[in-house]
Amino acid sequence: MADRCPGPRRQPSAQMSRLSAETVRFLAELRDNNNRDWFARHRDRYEQVLKHPSETFAATMAEELSAWRGVTHDYRIFRIHRDVRFSKDKTPFNTHLHISFSAGGGCKDGAPAWMFGLDPNGVTLAAGIFAFSNVQLNRWRTLCAGPAGARLASTLAALAQDGIRLSDPELKRVPAPYPADHPRGADLRRKGLTAWIDSPDPSLAFGIEGPANCVRRLAKLHDLFGILVDLSNG
Repeated sequence: MADRCPGPRRQPSAQMSRLSAETVRFLAELRDNNNRDWFARHRDRYEQVLKHPSETFAATMAEELSAWRGVTHDYRIFRIHRDVRFSKDKTPFNTHLHISFSAGGGCKDGAPAWMFGLDPNGVTLAAGIFAFSNVQLNRWRTLCAGPAGARLASTLAALAQDGIRLSDPELKRVPAPYPADHPRGADLRRKGLTAWIDSPDPSLAFGIEGPANCVRRLAKLHDLFGILVDLSNG
């Protein structure tokens, strides 16, 4: 596992499209005009200020993560079109940009992932696994209840003290066979774990330096990500 601080790996061409204030402006206007007619009239603008810049950003950030972690990272850009089949909210478009990154060749479901989000309110960076597989869940509970559990709890407490937002435990009760008053009951009630770094400043992701800026901030989640990798690899 790499432990050096991530930093700029290369200087891409300034002529390539980048995330910018125009990206955020488009998302804000889409939020206020979330319908297919408006989007059709602004499709060229969407491709110019959001679609192509997001592809450049994702590819560059994947390279930055690969250089930092010492293993190839792939990325997945989530669609702007919403799946409204089972939703009461029928607005057709997402008014944010979401990208996930995972290591080892392919964005595999269930693998620990790095995440990036951009919307009119700012930038969100994250690392985690939304839902543990059965194997991961068993390993997680063994880790929490075992000798390394106290260190794990300390790691999570330090993140929270640093202003990093942790996903809430999904279970209301400590699962069997652990006692209800287990000292690490809160962690045992988890069925997944994600840590979020929120910034109200969207310019963090803008321009040539945007991907490297984001990766440097993700360094705060280095230890947690390593725990989740070990959880996945056994």
